[in-house]
Amino acid sequence: MIKFGTDGVRGVANKALRPEDALAIGYAAGRMAKETGITPRVAMGMDTRRSGSMLGAALAAGFTSAGLDVDDLGVVPTGGISYITRTANFGLGAVISASHNPAEDNGIKLFAHSGKKVADADEKRIVELFSIDDERPTRAEIGTINLDKSEVDRYLEWLLTIVPEGFDGLKVAVDASHGAGFELGTRVLERLGAKVFAVGNTPDGLNINLHCGATHPATIQELTRRVGADIGIAYDGDADRAVFSDNQGRLVNGDRTMAIWAAHWRKHGEFDPPVIVGTVMSNGGFEAYLGSQGIQLVRADVGDKYVSAKIDEHSAPVGGEQSGHIIFPKWGPTGDGLVTALELCRVLKREGRDLASFYDEFENYPQLLVNVKVSNKDGWQENAAIQSAISASESLLASGRLNVRASGTQPILRVMGEHPNVETRDSAVDHVVKTLISELGGDVYSRTDLTYSLGE
Repeated sequence: MIKFGTDGVRGVANKALRPEDALAIGYAAGRMAKETGITPRVAMGMDTRRSGSMLGAALAAGFTSAGLDVDDLGVVPTGGISYITRTANFGLGAVISASHNPAEDNGIKLFAHSGKKVADADEKRIVELFSIDDERPTRAEIGTINLDKSEVDRYLEWLLTIVPEGFDGLKVAVDASHGAGFELGTRVLERLGAKVFAVGNTPDGLNINLHCGATHPATIQELTRRVGADIGIAYDGDADRAVFSDNQGRLVNGDRTMAIWAAHWRKHGEFDPPVIVGTVMSNGGFEAYLGSQGIQLVRADVGDKYVSAKIDEHSAPVGGEQSGHIIFPKWGPTGDGLVTALELCRVLKREGRDLASFYDEFENYPQLLVNVKVSNKDGWQENAAIQSAISASESLLASGRLNVRASGTQPILRVMGEHPNVETRDSAVDHVVKTLISELGGDVYSRTDLTYSLGE
């Protein structure tokens, strides 16, 4: 059964996500579009996975079978589809990507004309339409597929306008993750005058995210240190996120990126209202630093659609996640790793500094994330033993924080603890982890000290 998670539909291509599934999603989404009267035209892009063309062909067939026209734009960052959908005559956008997942996975994300991910209610209606048959369009009412990629060029030209001063003299290292940003993610920097040292820019369909990109930051950290770049940039597979490295090889995640950006524009009187949207994972050290700058942190649930909603609610100039999904509402309602990279590089250029000079402006609080892979995550919130363990650990972390949540795309429960004392932090987290494994089965999937590394 097809299920929408926090970021669309995702699974092993041709197994959990088959061509017939993509066909069904395209047809049901097309019918939903016809019901609501939106423009019957779709902007469709993908990342570099081998399975992308297979699923794209099926998804486009579903859309056209429902009577929608499809512009197949080929390999393009997710942020590009959001931009193209909201600035041209498209009722829907579609991206075929599993983001940071390995090459064997793939996924489908749908965008409304606003450039935001489609609403939960629309996803629910799409699922309902899977089981409802109707009379299909014929003759001239059948949609067509257009292979004109000029809209991608328009996206690139728009990106260039974000940094009117250019990047002459800036030395930039880039890890494009062999993904959707492998071409545009370096070309835009070069067009603006930066000297670019690139890796992860030779996709073969199977090497996307393989020991590279935003979820494997050691690659960009090593490259940035080796070439002595002012900044290193690592995109993920669909380039909707970016994380950074300084020339000492230190990782700059989404929290620190927003802190640097906000402090610069606050200093220049161009950060109003003084609010940043983070998530339940945002580090307490980040929050304390923002407070020292007169900036309020508002927390949202993890997921860029939830961050976007909080940005709208508070009119915040920026919001995002530790993982590098950052939204600048001036430029659009969803994460775009290329925009994030341009905005941070612009701050460096305006300040006349390299990224390393910003790093020590605040310290993160000790933070640990343990991912527990379980056989079935359903019902964990109603389990008495699990809830008792969470309550006990929350009491132990009275001067810190505990957050337990389910992944929206994988059979994983995430346990995050934060506390000034590392031993106390680890004891509280491990108590919950052991209880999850005892009650639900499974094992520890990953254990990451987030204090100086990357959030999810």
